[in-house]
Amino acid sequence: MQKVNFTLRGIRAEEMRYALTNVRVSKDTRFDLKPAFSRQVRRTVGNEKLFFVTLAVKIENSEESPKPFDLSVRLTGIFETPADSEEERKAFTVQATEVLYPYLRAAVTNLTTAAYAAPLVLPVVNGALFPEDREGAEEDSGYTS
Repeated sequence: MQKVNFTLRGIRAEEMRYALTNVRVSKDTRFDLKPAFSRQVRRTVGNEKLFFVTLAVKIENSEESPKPFDLSVRLTGIFETPADSEEERKAFTVQATEVLYPYLRAAVTNLTTAAYAAPLVLPVVNGALFPEDREGAEEDSGYTS
């Protein structure tokens, strides 16, 4: 995938939520947390070079898959890039995700630690976080204007 020039102008936390659930289990029960990741990429109106990339992760308790807590973290990075073509915007999206993901990991770890819970450390991801970002994927890049 090609490299695209861009500048990170800032990062803001849109949501950081941690809530205990009332799940009662034995002491040595292991939970399958299965974090769900999502991403949204938006352009600003009036400045075609400014993009907002939002990464989110959720872990939610349900009857089918009990969890000891609910967690939701959503971070938005503000980027400036001259990417014009669809191919350049896709490359930018992948690269912006690679820049933001370590901040999302740190936010999750810090949030769980601040809640006096065992720190949750999301895995390091080398390469594409989302299946549609992998080489050869022919899916929509998820852009909205």
